[in-house]
Amino acid sequence: MKKVLIFYASYGGGHLSAAKSIKQYINEHYLDVQTEMIDCVKYINKALDKVTTAAYREMAKKAPWAWEKVYYKSQGGLLGKVSTTSNKIMAVKMAKLFREFKPDVVISTHPFGSQMTSYLKQKGKTNCLLATVMTDFKTHEQWLIGNKFVDFYFVSNSSMKEEIIQNEIASDKIFVTGIPISNRFLQTYDKASIFSSFGLEPGKKTILFFGGGEYGLGKDKTVAILDALADFPNIQVIAIAGKNEKMKQAFEKIVEEKKRKKTIKVLPFTDKVPELMAISDMVITKPGGLTVSESLASHLPLVVINPIPGQEEENAEFLENMGCAVWLKKKENAKQVLSTVLSNDTKLEEMKKSAEHFARPNSTKDICSTIFSQIE
Repeated sequence: MKKVLIFYASYGGGHLSAAKSIKQYINEHYLDVQTEMIDCVKYINKALDKVTTAAYREMAKKAPWAWEKVYYKSQGGLLGKVSTTSNKIMAVKMAKLFREFKPDVVISTHPFGSQMTSYLKQKGKTNCLLATVMTDFKTHEQWLIGNKFVDFYFVSNSSMKEEIIQNEIASDKIFVTGIPISNRFLQTYDKASIFSSFGLEPGKKTILFFGGGEYGLGKDKTVAILDALADFPNIQVIAIAGKNEKMKQAFEKIVEEKKRKKTIKVLPFTDKVPELMAISDMVITKPGGLTVSESLASHLPLVVINPIPGQEEENAEFLENMGCAVWLKKKENAKQVLSTVLSNDTKLEEMKKSAEHFARPNSTKDICSTIFSQIE
């Protein structure tokens, strides 16, 4: 029996979702394989996990400028050296897991897991295959620490592959697969039934608006966007407030004041995202790697909002440059930008074609197939 260890960390939901998609695919398609999914930071020290995830959450929410400095300065210099040293220390604790589980393969959706595993490989503590799955649209040097001991790099686009090659990493271990997403985005849905179940009108331009935001970043701007959307008479909106109760209340207030109950549906957290994307014509969202990948797989144009400085701003820039998205920036007039997009069907169609071009709907399958072909 082959053993696969899947590492993630709880800094944003994308790392966990990618890990879950990979684990599910392996369990459903490969026999005699044992998979174990581990939060690599929490495993080492629960207190460290609590402190660092809370720090990330607070910085992203209340001081994004501070996170931007941490993000870019961690690419090299003192912070990069501190990160490398601390991961070596943490890897010693991780060695216990490797001795007990004896993985044949480690798949990591977070740089910490890759760094610690590469260090253990360097020290001869494991001879496992190591696969690093990057969950954004631009690379960061933290992903490349210990690259001599990484067997596979899975990236979202060819530009990332070129960036990594420039770091003198062999091209034959870099695979442009896309970010892992659920196989539910490959399914065909009964659109009429979905429209009916949400009380929406088939044939009307439908906007899927992810307004909750995991850390509540940009609340006032987000509320202003829904307020602007409520002034467009010929569209309908699915506004997802997620677990953000204050955002949900603000959304519901707009719907009430503008008498749009029939055409704006406010939802809390939902597991029906694949179905909702199947009936949508455009997505408005923060540019996290997972939601963007799901939108591209559904061939949907994007308006990206409220990016966290660092990786999400780089995602937004990439998507806009590639023609998949319009980046609605903080100081721009939301109604004016949205009007420019929504009134131009030609532009929407061009964005849709671009989204289709960059879509990687079979990402999870391609990642697993590549790894297991080498095992076999």
